[in-house]
Amino acid sequence: MPVLYVIATPIGNLEDISLRALRLLSEVKLIAAEDTRTARRLLSTYKINTPVISYHEHNKWTKLSYLLNCLEEGDVALISEAGMPGLSDPGHELIVAAIGRGIRVIPVPGASAVVTALVVSGLPTDQFVYLGFLPRRHGQRQRLLNSVASEPRTIVAFEAPHRLVDILKDILQILGDRRLAICRELTKVYEEVFRGSVSQAIDYFTRPKGEFTLIIEGKKERKLEVGEEHERELQELYQRGVGTKEAVTQLSKATGLSKNKLYRAWLKISKGE
Repeated sequence: MPVLYVIATPIGNLEDISLRALRLLSEVKLIAAEDTRTARRLLSTYKINTPVISYHEHNKWTKLSYLLNCLEEGDVALISEAGMPGLSDPGHELIVAAIGRGIRVIPVPGASAVVTALVVSGLPTDQFVYLGFLPRRHGQRQRLLNSVASEPRTIVAFEAPHRLVDILKDILQILGDRRLAICRELTKVYEEVFRGSVSQAIDYFTRPKGEFTLIIEGKKERKLEVGEEHERELQELYQRGVGTKEAVTQLSKATGLSKNKLYRAWLKISKGE
C-alpha cells in the first residue's frame, strides 16, 4: 500500500539531513514541497532526481485531491521549506486527509528549530509550550500573550525580523522583563544566540535580520513567606477564638500563603512563643 512520508529537512545547514530521508526522497514517486526552489537546491546537492510539485499555504486545498490521487498509485514525500512539515508549515491538511483514506503516514524525523533553540537557550527544557508564529495583529498578539502570562513552563515562538522589536515590547509589557533566548539563523553561517532579559534584547536588536526563534522563561512562582503583618492577623484571629482550621484557611485564601506555613505560625502563637 502506498505511503505518505512526512520528511524533516534541514533548517539551514544542508548536512543536517538523515541518510534515511535522502534514501526515501530518491525512492518515492513524487515530492510535495512547500518551496520548490529550496527543495531543488537540497535535491541537487544530493543528486536526487525525483519529480517535485509545489504544495504551500496558498494552494494546499487545490492540490489536495491531486496528491491524494497520486498516493493511490505510489509513495509521496511531503517536505516543508525547513524542518518538519505540518508544524507551523503546510502539511497538516494532507496528513489528515491521507489518514482519513486509510493511507499510511510515516514520519521521518530530523532537524527542528523548536528543539534546537530550546536546548541551547539555557532555560528549563523539561516542559515547554509552543506558540508557533505569534499573531501579526497587535490586539490578537496581546490576547495570546495574556493567555500565557501565568504559564510556568518555558514558552517557544517563531517571529519574523520586521516584527521582532514590536513583539519584544509586547512581551515586556505583558509578561514582564523575563529571561529569554533569541536564536537567529540557526545552523546557518550567521547563527547567533542572544541570552538576556527582554529589555536587553530590545536594546540589542535594533536592526534585526534573519529568522528568529524565541525561548521565553515561564512565570516564576513567588515564594510567599509569613511576615509580621500575617502574624498579627493570626494573633487577632486567635484572640477572637477562631478555630485553627478556619483561621488558617481564611488567611491562606486572602494572602495566597501556604496553609502549612500559616499553620506553623499559628502553633507558635497558640504556644505563646
